[in-house]
Amino acid sequence: MGSHTKPNSRGATTPLSPRLALQLAAPHTWPAAIMPVLVAAACALANTGSLDVGMAWLLLLICILMQASVNTFNDYFDFIKGTDTAEDNVEASDSVLVYNDVNPRSALGLAIGFLTVAFLLGLYVVWKTGPVPLVIALIGAVIVVMYSGGKTPLSYLPVGEAVSGIVMGGLIPLACYQVLSGTFTFMALLWATPTIIGVGLIMMTNNTCDIEKDIEASRRTLPVLLGREKARTLYHALMVVWVLAILAIVGIWFPRGIVVLPFLALGCYPLMMGLWKNPLAAPTRIGAMGQICSVNVALGAFYAAALLL
Repeated sequence: MGSHTKPNSRGATTPLSPRLALQLAAPHTWPAAIMPVLVAAACALANTGSLDVGMAWLLLLICILMQASVNTFNDYFDFIKGTDTAEDNVEASDSVLVYNDVNPRSALGLAIGFLTVAFLLGLYVVWKTGPVPLVIALIGAVIVVMYSGGKTPLSYLPVGEAVSGIVMGGLIPLACYQVLSGTFTFMALLWATPTIIGVGLIMMTNNTCDIEKDIEASRRTLPVLLGREKARTLYHALMVVWVLAILAIVGIWFPRGIVVLPFLALGCYPLMMGLWKNPLAAPTRIGAMGQICSVNVALGAFYAAALLL
């Protein structure tokens, strides 16, 4: 998909190929699903001394399907409402419906398909472990649809960062910890604080870079309300809190993992400084999204390693 590709003329003649379906699923955003499951699995293993690896992989697949569904729903509704255009500083592979003559109904069907498969796999998990993950999953599914659809989607309000962080970064670890440990505890939400912040910052990165676009689309996102300067100040503060939360949780509840923290600092500092210096503006959007996903992977991996020890 090069820059020479023509934007969608809405003629909708191109079939939804596996390649385009994968682009709609947006694998580069999957750390938002992978890291919460990894952290939950690490917490479960640390606290119980055992881990059902097969169940952990199944939970990971379910969460990736849910993330793919969110991405595809979002692309569909943004395209239908005309808020995605070829001038938005996004890669062609990141705006499938804009740059390809694909019937948007195919994308909607794909989004529903992702969510349906995730739900069916989740039924097996519920059959094995009880109704708690089903309740949490239903809450998440409703929010997924509310985020992109409806008369006033949540993506148009200044709650996107909090909603995505709590659902993906909080509810996923809460449900996965219950499944993998056999114990339901809200402590899992506390231990998931770093993933809540990390996932929320993925959304905030996107929204801060898209301030001008969102103003034109009448979106009242948090960065739109704050303005770029104040949004970046809050963004930097959350980056600091993100790291401090990891240090505090490991130090208080998983002290054997403290040995990992120096390596976390050495490994993540260059990535975080690159993100810190990013102006979070439209021309740097692609780089910023790559940076925040890389920081999520790095901090999440080191955090999980500390929990495991």
